[in-house]
Order: sequence, then C-alpha cells, then structure tokens
Amino acid sequence: MNIQKSYREHSSGTLYLVPTPIGNLGDMTYRAVDTLKEVDVIASEDTRNTRKLLNHFDITTPQISFHEHNTQERIPQLVDRLLAGESIAQVSDAGMPSISDPGHELVVASIESGIPVVPLPGANAGLTALIASGLSPQPFTFIGFLKRKKKDQVAQWELLKNKTETLIFYESPHRLRDMIKNLESVLGSERQVVICRELTKRYEEFIRGNAAEVLEWLQETEVKGEICVMVAGNSHPIEEATTIFPSDMKEHVQLLIDEEEISSKEAIKKVAKIRQIKKQEVYQLFHEL
Repeated sequence: MNIQKSYREHSSGTLYLVPTPIGNLGDMTYRAVDTLKEVDVIASEDTRNTRKLLNHFDITTPQISFHEHNTQERIPQLVDRLLAGESIAQVSDAGMPSISDPGHELVVASIESGIPVVPLPGANAGLTALIASGLSPQPFTFIGFLKRKKKDQVAQWELLKNKTETLIFYESPHRLRDMIKNLESVLGSERQVVICRELTKRYEEFIRGNAAEVLEWLQETEVKGEICVMVAGNSHPIEEATTIFPSDMKEHVQLLIDEEEISSKEAIKKVAKIRQIKKQEVYQLFHEL
C-alpha cells in the first residue's frame, strides 16, 4: 500500500509531470511555467523541441533527454537524482506525459522508491477534441494508437465493435485512410466518426459524419497535421452468448458425453478447452474413484 501526501516535506525531491501545449503556446499554464523554472532539471522527450518552449517563456532550467529509446538507461539516473533531493519536471513534446508518450515507467519507478509524483493539469488532445466532437462525452475509452498491420488492426476493431462508449484514438495522417477503411469494414458504414485535425492551431478542423462519408472525404483530401479520431459507441451492441456449464467437472464431462454422443476422451478434451485448464486435470478428476 502506498499513501502519498504530495505537499508535505520529503527527504527526496519530487517528480512533476508537466503538460505542454498541443499547438497554441497560450495554453501553457502559469503553474507549469513556474514549475519548469523552479525544478533542478527538465526530463524532455526532445530537448530541441522543448528548448523552443523554454525560450518562449524565458526558462533557463537545464534539460536531460528522456525518450522511448533511452528509458532503461535514464530511469535509474533520474531516480538517483530524485533520491538525492533534486526535483525533476518530466515533459513530452506536446500534451500530457505518459499519454502515448514516455513517462509511465518513470512514474512507477519513482513510486516504488517512495518519491512523490505530482501531476499538473493542462492540455490533452483527446479530451479537448472529445468535448467539441458532438459525440457523447461520457463514458469514453481512450485507446491511443491502433496497431499498424491490417490484420492486427481489424482484430482490434472486432474487440471494440460492441463497446457502447465513445472511443478516442490518435493516428498519423498517412495511416488515417486505412484506419477508417478498417473501421468501416468491421463497425459498418453508419458508425459516426469525428476527425479532429490540428487541434488548437490556426488550421484546426473537425470532420463529422458516418464512416462512409468520412472515408469518401479522405479519398478526395490530403490530410496533414496532428490527428485525433473519435468513434461513437455502439448503440445496439450484440451480446455474446455465455456458455453455462455444471460447476462439477465430472458432471460437465458426462453432460457432453450424453448430449453430444462423444467419447469420454473427446469430452475431456472439450471441457479442458472450455475451462482453459490442462487436459490431465480433467482426466484425473473424471476417472477418480
């Protein structure tokens, strides 16, 4: 069990999770600026990108790179610095750290070391797009990026097709058309879709319609910029049939023998598969005296 009182005195430093603007620098909060000025070091996903932000707000705090390719190397270094009393702000290139960006593993390591982790509120592309989408804002499920290969992505859509809540995704412009094609093939042409492009920036744009309409628009349009996709939940989900079987395993085997007129060997194999246990376990129980 772990109980954190964020603002009491600690022997260690504090890890601050600082959101950065997703496009419009005016969305940077006063608290975020002050925190970045006050910490000992900023762990940045891309130090060159963050330098532009720091220069804009006259922040001179030194940076250290912290991205998906050096996570395992950096985490022990950052935890040691925190334990030594330094405070660190972690930032991603845009939006909230850990949301489709580096950060989660550092948070876990800090918690395990007894270091306080303090989040700051701020810009988040998924929620910002959701409230203007016109789709139901709650409940929702944030998925992030889908898998890239068509086979894997279609399998993901199959798992999501009966979800009743609004679904939120991030996607790159050059994969967007294929994403909507795969969506339509599984969820159907009438499923409502909203694409938000270049959120908070000058060319911010919302494309709202059903899957077929949105796909037709994509066939005729070259899409650029940061993309957030929202998909309406299924208003008429198909309930998957649940198999009810006897709690007693011997009875279950005998039931299959009687109803399906199969051998005990075949029945034992089926019961093991249904209950997701080893065949030997079912065999021993069925043949015990």
